[in-house]
Amino acid sequence: MVKITDVARRAGVSPSTVSYALSGKRPISEETRQRVEDAIRELGYRPHAGARALAGRRSNVLALVVPLRSGIHVPTVMQFAVSVVTTARRYDHDVLLLTQEEGEHGLTRVADTALVDALIVMDVQLDDPRLPLLRTLDLPSVLIGFPASSEGLTCVDLDFRAAGEACVEHLARLGHRVVALVGSPPEVYVRQTAFAQSVVQGFTAAADRCGMSSTVHPCEPDAAREVAEQLLREQPALTGVVVHNEPLLQPLLDAFEQLGLRVPADLSVTAICPDELAESVRVPITSVALPSAEVGARAVELLMKKLDGTAVPESTRLPPRMTERASTGRRTVSRGVGEGSP
Repeated sequence: MVKITDVARRAGVSPSTVSYALSGKRPISEETRQRVEDAIRELGYRPHAGARALAGRRSNVLALVVPLRSGIHVPTVMQFAVSVVTTARRYDHDVLLLTQEEGEHGLTRVADTALVDALIVMDVQLDDPRLPLLRTLDLPSVLIGFPASSEGLTCVDLDFRAAGEACVEHLARLGHRVVALVGSPPEVYVRQTAFAQSVVQGFTAAADRCGMSSTVHPCEPDAAREVAEQLLREQPALTGVVVHNEPLLQPLLDAFEQLGLRVPADLSVTAICPDELAESVRVPITSVALPSAEVGARAVELLMKKLDGTAVPESTRLPPRMTERASTGRRTVSRGVGEGSP
């Protein structure tokens, strides 16, 4: 397979010069451009995006940047990816999926080779090291997620802070006074992943506002029994749990049942997760939906507008949508008496 380095060697130029000849991002002399085009033709180099760029057209390819880091729930991530791909096809665009942890280098590599017209970036951190580059790249971009500062960026996502608040407020209306958040794996918080941090902020703020006793517990997917025992040991008056950890949902319900707690008679459980998961567990879970299809579609639609030169809002936060199911009920008098109860 002919590579861009082969073209550069034949033309007597650097690989970056070949990229500039393909993308038109920087001016090069007509003589140099001709040598590059001759080398491309002689070697049979056929990057589809680059060939279209030489003709002055878009590549009709979007890049979806989603590094598959530890602690990520891949099935949920793929729901976002499917939405991006299907929406992009409606606009006659294909999607290049980038899953390696390459940071700024990966973004630069893709931008410099004229492979794509625009970028969708996922797994956003509060102080994401990719942000300075995204603010200066010629390629339009949309982030699925909100960093600490979104100035100069275009971001879309579920309002995860409001989602955390909604779960707590629902439990408060049912009379619960002692609640816990069972969150993402610890490494997700260590990375300062934006959506996970936002849930914690919303959960804690709402619990404080409602005068509730609350704790936050990061949890590995295989540690359901351990975290259930810890919760009951540290919060004996616990009657409400919020789960933001998709693979832990059913194992956690099983663990509480093994410890003698019935859902919802003894313990009310809410979650932030896809609707189909909330509906599939043995006791259907009251949940805030994770709107992956809508978020993915919105990200593509925002990019299409940016590519057409249309102004778009910097921030698009989708409001939480809660569906009540069988896992929540009013706090019973028999539990919650003592520490933390009114």
